[in-house]
Amino acid sequence: MPKLLLIEDDAETASEIRAELIDRGFQVDWAASGIEGLDKARSVDPDVMIVDRLLPGMDGLTIVEALRMKK
Repeated sequence: MPKLLLIEDDAETASEIRAELIDRGFQVDWAASGIEGLDKARSVDPDVMIVDRLLPGMDGLTIVEALRMKK
């Protein structure tokens, strides 16, 4: 089962996206802020991520850049 990390600060939107992805066979972890998302990305090691651009604490592009620098 592919592991997906969803980083989305709107709980209602995240809930709808998670439900659809779970129905399609993904294991979905969710983070509600940029900092939480970066921490989960590092610990969960997802196969794919969906990252909101505007997040509290750290924006989506900064998360992606931080993860790329690690590799």
